[in-house]
Amino acid sequence: MSTSFNPPEFSRFRRYSLIVGLVALGLFLVGMIGHHREFHQAYLFAYTFWLGISVGSLALLMLQHMTSGGWGFVIRRVLEASTRVLPVMAILFLPILLGAHYVYPWTDHEEALRLGDKTKYLNLTFFIVRAILIFGSWLALTFFLNRWSLLQDQSGDQYYTKRMRVQSGPGMVLLIFTITFASIDWYMSLEPEWFSTIYGFIYVAAWTVSALAFVIATMAILSKYEPLNHIVAPLHFHDLGKLLLALVMLWSYFAFSQFLIVWSGNLPEEIGWYTRRMHGVWGTLIVVVVLLHFALPFLLLLSRSLKRDPRKLIIVAVMILVMRVIDLLWMIEPSFSPEKIAPFHVSWMHPVGLVAIGGLWLAMFTRELSRRPLIPLNDPQYESVLEQAHAGHAGH
Repeated sequence: MSTSFNPPEFSRFRRYSLIVGLVALGLFLVGMIGHHREFHQAYLFAYTFWLGISVGSLALLMLQHMTSGGWGFVIRRVLEASTRVLPVMAILFLPILLGAHYVYPWTDHEEALRLGDKTKYLNLTFFIVRAILIFGSWLALTFFLNRWSLLQDQSGDQYYTKRMRVQSGPGMVLLIFTITFASIDWYMSLEPEWFSTIYGFIYVAAWTVSALAFVIATMAILSKYEPLNHIVAPLHFHDLGKLLLALVMLWSYFAFSQFLIVWSGNLPEEIGWYTRRMHGVWGTLIVVVVLLHFALPFLLLLSRSLKRDPRKLIIVAVMILVMRVIDLLWMIEPSFSPEKIAPFHVSWMHPVGLVAIGGLWLAMFTRELSRRPLIPLNDPQYESVLEQAHAGHAGH
């Protein structure tokens, strides 16, 4: 049994991620010359995908503290490192504010006059205030959960365990509310005349499933190396696979419920959002998402042997992450088209932006992950999880 719980050496991966991210960012900024609107639209899409992993990790972190499951114990450090990228993501939100008039139609004076009373909510000043409050709440939750986890490591005092558990209940409620407001402000308002009461819950589920898929992929890689190869057992991946199945079903339920309610209501101001996205390439993409984001993962994750095998589970996790990119593109990009049936248009800046922000995000993530032991050493669950790991490896 290894006595070292220090993380593997990430410096090479971090260096490569940073170089790739900066090179892609340079190309991305070059693309902005003469194409400001296209740049900011691609930036919003790319930014949203990586932000979702950090915010979803915060949701999973609080869920772990509330349930105290062994599955959460082994992934806590990955979740905490992911949440600690949020300060950088808050800074990277500034281009969205600076380029709001390229993205949000309600910033145009004539459009604002047509919207009438909606401008009491949809105006740039109030938009900025709400963004500050949203990021402020996320950063506050991140700060206290990470600080108390570090103090627990240093002192072994179970007082901090209780503090994290007590904060996580109301913190989860706050997180759901803030994600809902963020999705309304940053994405639903791209088409200010359209509305949906379920839209925010779709983002809550989508961001959480993105985070879990990323964590599973990360853990499948880390579990090959010291110290996690002695600690993470097949039963932990089995639990993570079951949670992934539950979250995939939850996302599917919210997405289908919105479609069913809007379509059965058959109101012109509501069904337009779907008619813009159900023809041509957009219609093909959503069929692909239904098949590869719900149907196939649902069938695969019913298998007990697949959930216990990280080599197979990582394939499902990566597939879901790819589908999250496509689904996000499907939700956001047609909003920028003035036509009633949106033509398919994705520029080279969309994948470049995804790589640019992703390279920076992964560099920061690995930097934060390397700063603490990969296992919360003084957590009350420590001994029981190690016993489970021994039993799991022996049984496997």
